[in-house]
Amino acid sequence: MSAGAALGADVARAIDISRVETPCFITDLGALEANLKILDDVQRRAGCTILLALKGFAQWSTFPLVRRYLAGATSSSIAEARLAREELGGEVHAYAPAYSDEEMRELVELADHIVLNTPSQWRRHRATIERARRAGRAISCGLRVNHEHQEVEVALYDPAGPCSRLGTTRANVTAEDLEGIDGLHFHTLCQVNSDALERALAAFEARFGDFIPQMKWVNFGGGHHITRPDYDRERLVRLLVEFRKKWNVPIYLEPGEAIALGTGVLVASVLDTLHNGMDIAILDTSATAHMPDVLEMPYRPVIIGAADPGALPYTYRLGGLTCLAGDVIGDYSFPAPLQPGDKLVFLDMAHYTMVKTTTFNGVRLPSIATHDPATSTIVVHRRFGYRDYRDRLS
Repeated sequence: MSAGAALGADVARAIDISRVETPCFITDLGALEANLKILDDVQRRAGCTILLALKGFAQWSTFPLVRRYLAGATSSSIAEARLAREELGGEVHAYAPAYSDEEMRELVELADHIVLNTPSQWRRHRATIERARRAGRAISCGLRVNHEHQEVEVALYDPAGPCSRLGTTRANVTAEDLEGIDGLHFHTLCQVNSDALERALAAFEARFGDFIPQMKWVNFGGGHHITRPDYDRERLVRLLVEFRKKWNVPIYLEPGEAIALGTGVLVASVLDTLHNGMDIAILDTSATAHMPDVLEMPYRPVIIGAADPGALPYTYRLGGLTCLAGDVIGDYSFPAPLQPGDKLVFLDMAHYTMVKTTTFNGVRLPSIATHDPATSTIVVHRRFGYRDYRDRLS
């Protein structure tokens, strides 16, 4: 069982799914606050600033809770930056591999920190940024650097892999390129512990340490699994404190998954069963449309009450609603035969799910809800329908 699923099992069992419409994402506010408190403790002890990475979790109905603990958010697009500014508040940071001139004119009205991917992007957009500064916008600019140090096993999620487009390598940046730049940003992690950060940090200092003294801040990026039960937070705090003491610069971290790890579920219903070489159940959800990381990562989500194939008496292949032949969530066993109307609860579905859903085939998106453990109240904040499918096309 993954760390997020283990964290979320007790949360899921506390939700009365008999009252849940399906499909539906539900985020537990108690579990979310527990994660935020852990992150706030790290901030306080390490003297760093932690931001919510919207690419991982952007359920803005929870932002009144998030803003009590985190200083703001980091964005990967104009839309995310606008969401951060309008719905969360606080600091708004932005980074993308490239910006058009039109996007930058919009971004300077939204972001407090703008990280450019290359020196050429800085040269292209510097005049726009400086005009915004003269007009009263306090914008700090940074450069994303690539220290070519790999800690991620899955190539799809490795920002420091060979021929990566993310960040500028040491061979492609000079001191002159950094004239006017306030900070350096590096990101090389994904679902790893603080020992990986320690190695990555050493590589960053080895390649870019000569530039750090002129910087006003350094951003360590995301991928820090800080709220995982086995995460070594003491090592993390030590690394942050030592880096601040050595270089005398503020530090930013921008995790996405750590904020929502173990906080949410996806509740789905069985629509039909059939047999073709094995028992198959069709659900009112979809791997490709509602939880694409199942196919992209790939990974196997945990389901409450289910087990590996053959471990329990009845094994089913769980399939989605779309016409994609490979829209298969996986093979699971159950203690009793599945029947139409049965509800299944998929664990750890708050991060990198809602933000990645699609309307492929016109399949309805899952509703979005929160659960308050103090009152056992479920509030559905958004339901989706035909217009959500129609209005993304023309």
